[in-house]
Amino acid sequence: MAGHKLKGRAAVIVDGCRTPFLRSGTGYTDQMAYELGAIAVSGLLERTRVEPAAIDRVALGTVIAEPRTSNLAREVALSVGIPQSCPAYTVTAACISSNVAIAGVAEAIAAGSVDLAIAGGAETLSDAPIRFGREVRKRLIASQKAKGVLDYVKLLAGLSLEDLKPDTPAIAEFSTGQTMGQNAERLAKRLGISRADQDAFALRSHQLGAKAAAEGLLDDQIVPAWVAPSFTPITADNGVRGDSTVEKLASLAPAFDKRFGTVTAGNSSFLTDGAAACLLASEEKAEALGLPRLARIASVSFVGLDPVEELLLGPAFAVPEALDAAGITAADVGVWEIHEAFAVPVVAFLELMADKEFGTTRLGRRGAVGRIARDKVNRWGGSLSIGHPFGATGARLVTTCVRRMVREEARYGVVASCAAGALGHAMVLER
Repeated sequence: MAGHKLKGRAAVIVDGCRTPFLRSGTGYTDQMAYELGAIAVSGLLERTRVEPAAIDRVALGTVIAEPRTSNLAREVALSVGIPQSCPAYTVTAACISSNVAIAGVAEAIAAGSVDLAIAGGAETLSDAPIRFGREVRKRLIASQKAKGVLDYVKLLAGLSLEDLKPDTPAIAEFSTGQTMGQNAERLAKRLGISRADQDAFALRSHQLGAKAAAEGLLDDQIVPAWVAPSFTPITADNGVRGDSTVEKLASLAPAFDKRFGTVTAGNSSFLTDGAAACLLASEEKAEALGLPRLARIASVSFVGLDPVEELLLGPAFAVPEALDAAGITAADVGVWEIHEAFAVPVVAFLELMADKEFGTTRLGRRGAVGRIARDKVNRWGGSLSIGHPFGATGARLVTTCVRRMVREEARYGVVASCAAGALGHAMVLER
């Protein structure tokens, strides 16, 4: 566990954009993830007026990979006219996949091997790759050597109806067998985070997301999506519930612990399709091309934690490391963008940052990291309301963070996320 300051050349965020984020099973049901990625990347190139041939590298994140486009970044790059000579690769690290992509190209820029790069991610859960069980898969592979009807009949021998049941992607942690929702329940009980606290935070996310959309604060980060068969432009997120109320949220049944639970569909992020991308450059390259420099990446931290007890606490461990590496304190940060996988981990993060015992016993500090004003956190809504396409959320967080920093005239901003596998990420941005 360690944060580090980016040494060498400054890596700056030039711009960022995304598709509208849609609830899975709605407007993007016929789209592949690479097609959503292409919408975001082509929109980014168009709005920055950067020639595709100028891009040195493309790195995109995704989690539920489509087997036909296993290197999603390469397919996106080729489809938007980026030359085939440009390296493009895909990373996967659960909910911080695009965070990893952004940090990776930033480090390459700092090291001098890249001048201009695109990083982000894409995800569609409307068409997850569902496969057959192992017994059927083994026989399908063996069928390639079958020479006649009799061979095919032999391959079917011994198969049961249970063998024919689809093998859907698991939502549980492979190492523990526990879902993130079950772990959120565990965390809520351990830290005493009430249902009322969670619902209040979720309601805040929806209200702020609706307010930001109504005021046009999200317009310059969203590129319209024209998708078949209607090709009617999709221009807005469809998961935000600005009319939600405390009463509506309180009426929802617990989703993971039916008897004693507090985590519900209302205070959890929902399955989402979408894509997001950021343009990064060396400061020298941005200046030479006349590109804006919204912020530079000051420091980055990635952590790995206990999958049972700390699955959702990545930001609580990563943020202090990133702040230290940047040479600042929590009080210096004007903009916070924290991933809202559920309401629980964000409420927990805010409490733990102000907790002296956590700071001394778990982080080895002299006291608390620092109290974070809630009104500086996710002011334009978050994953609970806008949505969470796994591979794209990190790029959305960075895009929103730098735009808020400009609008709010903040010198420092912090992006942080938890992720499956008990991973965590934090990044300090400086104007």
